[in-house]
Amino acid sequence: MIGQICAEVKNYFVQRDVDVHAGNYTIANGEISPVPFVRVGQYYRIVGSALNDGVYQRGVDDLQLTDEEFFGSVWSMRIPKDFLALCEEIEAWQTANAESLSGPYQSESFGGYSYSRGTSAYGGAWTWKDQFRNKLNAYRKLSPL
Repeated sequence: MIGQICAEVKNYFVQRDVDVHAGNYTIANGEISPVPFVRVGQYYRIVGSALNDGVYQRGVDDLQLTDEEFFGSVWSMRIPKDFLALCEEIEAWQTANAESLSGPYQSESFGGYSYSRGTSAYGGAWTWKDQFRNKLNAYRKLSPL
């Protein structure tokens, strides 16, 4: 979910000239190489891959990687701890509200029963983006780099 949240705020916590590494990469047995610039436990983003574009944590999410060779870039991310804590808070909120968020109806009523979900400022269903908008605003950028 960290990748979704970074995409929402257009911030992958990288410095273009320092953290974006273009080149040929190989993913085999859940390991991407060469990436001497990404430490174990650090988050990184793969861009330009046919099978693995996304955000991963080295040493944690490795088994999610699909074997391939590609020319693209790997972004070594510098995510602050308070942002990671906010991501955990968002994931907990998503889990706690999963049942009500998955319902097909915004509202319904029949007989003596009435049901209504919160709506966003744009008229859609209330989501984590609405719930955490104010906290996320501190991290928003105009461009992902």
